[in-house]
Amino acid sequence: MNINKFKYDGKKKFNIKESSTEYSGKYAKKLADSPLFAENVNEIRELQEKMYAQKQEGLVIIFQATDAAGKDGVIRTVFSILSPHGVQEYCFKNPSSVELSHDYMWRVWSKLPAKGDIALFNRSYYEEVLIGKVHQLYKTQKKADRISNKTVIKNRYQQINNIEKYLYQNSIRVLKIFLNVSKDEQAERFIFRIDEKDKNWKVSPADIGEREYWDEYQQAFEDMVNNTSTKIAPWYVVPADHKWYARYVVSEIVRDTLNDMNPKYPNVDKSAMEYALNARQELFDSIQDQSRKEKILNRMERKTLKEKSSLKNNDEDKREAEVETQTEDE
Repeated sequence: MNINKFKYDGKKKFNIKESSTEYSGKYAKKLADSPLFAENVNEIRELQEKMYAQKQEGLVIIFQATDAAGKDGVIRTVFSILSPHGVQEYCFKNPSSVELSHDYMWRVWSKLPAKGDIALFNRSYYEEVLIGKVHQLYKTQKKADRISNKTVIKNRYQQINNIEKYLYQNSIRVLKIFLNVSKDEQAERFIFRIDEKDKNWKVSPADIGEREYWDEYQQAFEDMVNNTSTKIAPWYVVPADHKWYARYVVSEIVRDTLNDMNPKYPNVDKSAMEYALNARQELFDSIQDQSRKEKILNRMERKTLKEKSSLKNNDEDKREAEVETQTEDE
């Protein structure tokens, strides 16, 4: 899949009215149940393990959307297989009185990931240019007299860009995903929550009431993407009317981002490895249970066969690529 069609890095403008919410490409069935999705998730798991072991770079993945767009479901299906070591989800809801007494980034700083970790932001500091903009919350928030209400949102876009640049220059990447759902699809999902007893706990009069400001939120999302899309911290606008497709696209985006980070298991000190290899034989000889020794030998034999098969496949892929290149040249 070419995920660049969903990507905004400052080179093109995002028009939310022209952006399809129900697009599913050439796929006509649920990809979330297909081997493609499972392969992506497994590769994400392997890359996250390397990232955690290497401890060289951190990753923040931000999810923004209207209510009922599927943020929770995406996080649950794409990331549930990952090791709890090094992965943490944070939900940024209405700020408390203590949080409001500080700058809007105050509650975020402590949630940023360490090198090697992934932080999942279910909503984020972008709420300041979404609900904060739609309801003009900044007008009633205490601030210095020198700060003009006319420039608050414009300044926040600039501040956010500077913060994300700062994070990138300090080994933390920021990946931003906007799940774009239609007004009709949102209404249907709200109705489902009302009709299904085990979903009643999700029913929120406040969320339903926000539909009155749909057009204002749409404009706020468009302005957010257009003012904060950069090469180092791009936005991905994902069609979200089909939950299965949104989840698959997100798995593609996360996988590609981790591949670009290119994490590797750290090199082991040579002397330490020599000691470990010598100790391995002593450990093996110390095992009294013969069946356990056979289990170890069989595992090593399977590992050797797998490595040989992998090398063979790589050679075949290389030859096919050479043939394709020759054909293109001709």
